[in-house]
Amino acid sequence: MENQGRHLFVYGTLMPGAAGALGHAQRARLMRESRCLGPATMTGARLYDLGRYPGLVETGDPGDVAHGEAVALVNPSRTLSWLDAYEDIVPGDPNRSDYARLERSVRLEAGDMLSAWVYVFLGDVSRRRLIPAGRW
Repeated sequence: MENQGRHLFVYGTLMPGAAGALGHAQRARLMRESRCLGPATMTGARLYDLGRYPGLVETGDPGDVAHGEAVALVNPSRTLSWLDAYEDIVPGDPNRSDYARLERSVRLEAGDMLSAWVYVFLGDVSRRRLIPAGRW
């Protein structure tokens, strides 16, 4: 794995190819502040339908795969700061946040592994619909 802290794995409204109004301004800003590395996967994770967007939940099962895209951030601290606000992360208080930003291994389509930030959903998904094949 390489370039710890510079990469981000996106799997929902922030993906470069996502459509729809939700997240449009944030998606456009992220694309200005990053370089798309293309399709990527994260093993040991599932995507759940949270309504207008998905939530990624870690399972630890290598058979579970979440699909998304990886981007290289031009200025990670600046971009991650506003992304944390967008994802409603309360700094220093995970009990008041729906998501945690964690560094995890992701695999690019070409097979290369890299360490990337990912927003992991912390809420209960027991009554949420599993997204088939991990593709939003």
